Amino acid sequence: MLSTKLSATVRPFVRKASGIGALRSKHTVPDLDYDYNELEPVISAKIMRLHHDKHHATYVANLNAAEEKVLAAQAKNDVAAQVALQPAVKFNAGGHVNHTIFWKNLIGEKNGGGQLHSSALKSAIEEQYGSLEKLSAQVNAKTAAIQGSGWGWLTFNPAIGRLDVITTANQDMASSVGHVPLLGIDAWEHAYYLDYNNVKADYFKNIWRVVNWKDVAGRYDDAVAKHNSLKN
Repeated sequence: MLSTKLSATVRPFVRKASGIGALRSKHTVPDLDYDYNELEPVISAKIMRLHHDKHHATYVANLNAAEEKVLAAQAKNDVAAQVALQPAVKFNAGGHVNHTIFWKNLIGEKNGGGQLHSSALKSAIEEQYGSLEKLSAQVNAKTAAIQGSGWGWLTFNPAIGRLDVITTANQDMASSVGHVPLLGIDAWEHAYYLDYNNVKADYFKNIWRVVNWKDVAGRYDDAVAKHNSLKN
C-alpha cells in the first residue's frame, strides 16, 4: 500500500491544498547581496551569472512546477502521483535551499571575505579543530572525496551539540540528516568548471578567501541558542 505521507524533507515545501485551485506563494530566486564580479578572482562574474541566474533559477522553476503537480494530485486524492513526485520536490527544494545558503555564505575579499573575527564560532573552531586552517583542510578533503556531485558542509550537529563536517550527495540538504547548515561549499561542476576546469582542488582552496564568516557565525549563534532552549 502506498503511503499518503510525504517525506520529512519534502513536506515543508508542499502547501496542502484547501480545494481545487487553492492559492500558494511561489518560490523565487533571492537577489544577491553583491555584484556578480565581487567574488573575483576566486569566482568569476561569468560563473556567478550562470550559477545564480540559470542553475538556481532552474531549481526554483522546477520546484514550483512540482509543487503545483503535488497540489493537483492532492486535490484528486491521487496518492500514487504524490509519491512519484517526491523525488522531484526533494531534489529541486534542496537545490533552492542549498544555493540560498551558499550565496549568503559568500562575500568579496574587499568587504571582509575570508576574515574570521573573534566570536563564539571562532572559539568553537579553535577548540574542536585547532585552527581555521585545519578545519578548512578537513572540509576540503571530505568535499573533494565526493563521488559525483554534492556539497561539503560545516554544520552544527544537535546530536552532539558541536560543530561537524559532513557531505551530502547531489542536492540533499544538511537538514535531511538532522544537521543545521552553517557553511556550504558547492561541489557541482557548474560552480567552478569555467574558472578551474578539472582542478577542483584549487576551487576548494580558494573559496575560503570569500567566505562570509559574519553570516556563518550568525547561523552558529542561532543554532546554539535553539539547541540550548530545547534542552531547558
